[in-house]
Amino acid sequence: MGLFGVGPHVAAALLAAAGDNPQRLHSEAAFAKLCGGCPLPASSGKTSRHRLNRGGDRRANNALYTIVLVRMRYDERTRAYVARRTAEGKSEREIMRCLKRFVAREVYSALTSPPQDLPTGCELRHRRLELGLSLTVVSGAIGTAPIRLSRLERGLVFNTRIARSARDWLLEHSATTV
Repeated sequence: MGLFGVGPHVAAALLAAAGDNPQRLHSEAAFAKLCGGCPLPASSGKTSRHRLNRGGDRRANNALYTIVLVRMRYDERTRAYVARRTAEGKSEREIMRCLKRFVAREVYSALTSPPQDLPTGCELRHRRLELGLSLTVVSGAIGTAPIRLSRLERGLVFNTRIARSARDWLLEHSATTV
């Protein structure tokens, strides 16, 4: 659930697709195929194109689709990518196919080697309070809303990017004040 756009239902669908032994998947391409997120060639003559695989675990494919939709709406990097690919003449369906493949790669990486260095919400809250900083100060420094940081600290959500940014800023702030 540390990935952007992954909630409890999406995480459950992806974990169910991977099974209780994600190491059995020999590569991220195998995971993408399992989820139906790998492209299939659909070329004819001189036209070279791909289409989305309709096979695989449909619930996992729906989970990838949900992640892509959330990112297309709320993630600035994804929105920039969509704008760039649209300017290149790609259709929304082709862009979503590319994004699903990217998300499958990212999810596979998270399943096989979860990050160990991420701070928990309790650790972030404890460090913030030790330094006597408010939610508003820290969230303003890392460029997020105070409610997002609050929800992260209380363990209601988990966002890898915000957790790392908050930890790094708090460490940097504590080093400069000492």
